[in-house]
This record gives sequence, structure tokens and C-alpha cells, in this order.
Amino acid sequence: MAVRVQEADFDIAAEIAALTATDRDIGAVVSFTGLVREIAGGGADQRMTLEHYPAMTERALAEIEAQARARWPLSGVAIIHRVGPLAPGDNIVLVLAASRHRHAAFEAAAFLMDYLKTRAPFWKKEAGASGEAWVDARESDEAAVARWG
Repeated sequence: MAVRVQEADFDIAAEIAALTATDRDIGAVVSFTGLVREIAGGGADQRMTLEHYPAMTERALAEIEAQARARWPLSGVAIIHRVGPLAPGDNIVLVLAASRHRHAAFEAAAFLMDYLKTRAPFWKKEAGASGEAWVDARESDEAAVARWG
């Protein structure tokens, strides 16, 4: 299990290699990498800042990972979420789900991202030419997580 919250960027290939290094029964690794988007009307000085409460956030990510492991036969999971100041194009989140078969890996990765978007305690603030604003949760994210029951 790799659940990390960090300011530093991550190396996707290195994370996959670490996840699969000791388990030769893995038949599929599904990855999702989230990137910081440009802010509409943000201008040249755009940025996003992610804040969190470390112990609370790491505990929530571990609980989300445990839920995925309870639902699917997973060989490995990695969740890496960045915090601090980020610019458009920067990596923000990496989710890896490894399993013997692809279906479990695909479904688990989707579940993990849906739950991260709605249940992980991160606070996002966007800044650009028009000022700063906290980002509200989206109804579409709540609708996506509802499908998991």
C-alpha cells in the first residue's frame, strides 16, 4: 500500500515499478493521473493551492483504499495526492490499482478517484488575474460516487 500526501511531484513509471516489483501474479495495472487545468479567465499568473490537515487526510485516504480492497481482489494500490502550490499542467493526483485481472483494476481505479473527489479532505483555492477563490464541490462528482452505492 502506498498512500502519500506530498508537495513533491511523482514519477508515474517509478510508482508502477514499485507497485509491481515483488508480485508476479499481477495481470493488470490501471492508472489515473490528474493534472491541474487552466483556470477560465486566469491569465498568465494562474495557480492552485491545495490545503489539508495531514493526519486527517492520510487517514481518509487509507479508509478509501481499504474500501476498494474490500470490494475487489486487488494486489496493490497506490494513492499519491499533491498539496501546496501547483500550476496548470502539474500532476496533482496518481491512483494505481493492480489486480490479477483488468476488470477489478479498472473498477477499483474508478471507485478510488470518485471517492477521492468527494470524500478526501482537501481544500482547493484557485488564483489568477481575477483574484482568488475557493473551489466548491461539483454535483457531477457526487453523482459519480452515488453509483457505487
